[in-house]
Amino acid sequence: MAASPHDDDDMSEIVISSLPLETRWPPFLLRQYGGFWMPESFLPGVAAAHTRFKPRPSDVLLASFPKSGTTWLKALAFATLNRVKHPPRHPDHPLRRCNPHDCVKYLEWDDHGDVLEALPSPRVLATHIPYTLLPARITAVEGSGGRIVYICRDPKDALVSLWFFIKKKLADEANTMEEAFELFCDGRTFYGPQWHHVVGYWEQCSRNREASRRRPEEVLFLRYEDMLRDPVGNVRKLAEFMGCAFSGDEEAAGVVQDIVAICSMDTLKNMEGNKSGSQRNFRNETFYRKGVAGDWSNHLTPAMAERLDKIAEDALRGSGFTFAAGRQAVINEYWTSGRSVLACKGMDPHKRAWDLMAEAEQSRATMPKSEEDIDDNIDDENEWPFLATAMFESKIEVDDAVY
Repeated sequence: MAASPHDDDDMSEIVISSLPLETRWPPFLLRQYGGFWMPESFLPGVAAAHTRFKPRPSDVLLASFPKSGTTWLKALAFATLNRVKHPPRHPDHPLRRCNPHDCVKYLEWDDHGDVLEALPSPRVLATHIPYTLLPARITAVEGSGGRIVYICRDPKDALVSLWFFIKKKLADEANTMEEAFELFCDGRTFYGPQWHHVVGYWEQCSRNREASRRRPEEVLFLRYEDMLRDPVGNVRKLAEFMGCAFSGDEEAAGVVQDIVAICSMDTLKNMEGNKSGSQRNFRNETFYRKGVAGDWSNHLTPAMAERLDKIAEDALRGSGFTFAAGRQAVINEYWTSGRSVLACKGMDPHKRAWDLMAEAEQSRATMPKSEEDIDDNIDDENEWPFLATAMFESKIEVDDAVY
């Protein structure tokens, strides 16, 4: 892997109080370091990771921007890697008793390095640290720092999830959505800017693909939206990347599906371990909300969404990455299944989608001029995405049992 521009000695010598300060995320203070806004309370742990953490070749590091599917990925990776010791159907499985954050520790939360050092191999660890600020021991030497799994999410959904997460703790003292939106757009948010966080891992993943075909890639890049659409397929991909691919017998026995089931949002939020306890003063239950794609449309105006999309798009230009790819895959799925559901309910999917677009006052340069245009061009792959987008943004329920 490519080395971080910030070596471990530099990180250990920083004076936190001298770093630029952001106070508009009460009660948290953010400090800017290396181009990212980091929670002040976590910086000592980040510095400790640089000086004390000793990576192992068998390590799996789960990396993410906050509120991008971290809890879910922790559960899936832990259950997958430990499925022999802890069969997913076993009534005493750790995920039935503990929060996923208890099962997979954060790299930057271990200020002294003792907890992580004591864990047996292979270790599954987690971090929100941007790639360029990871300890050099992880990034500098090929193969010795283990493997990284990164999960990204549409920035609009990440923002909304983050706002609700903080609001659960602070209630009326939290920022308004409008205030949080402005800070997020300016990149002045937890581990932000979000798009720079994502592209750092994306570029490393792309670099590894191009550099060598002789050994496994060191970074697996996942999209939250893709995982929602095909959790079984993505768990298979995750297992293969971690070096513990599912056997034919396991596939036949439904082990992959069992792991997806025990790690589902509904299952986890109803586990006893997630109804009590806390993580750094956040109740375990606050880590669970909807776990869906597209909920941003219930909380952001079309103008806000367009502005945030434009900021991210401009920042990512030239990187080869776009958030639209993951979102479009979900939209495609919604169109294929959504129109079947509507038809079963006796509704005309073409008319319903057109009405939804009109209600939302969507403005698109290539939007069909009339409902008749939709009917005439519905089989044209350049036209139908408008209907799919409208259904996706309206959260039409898709029930697999219908078809």
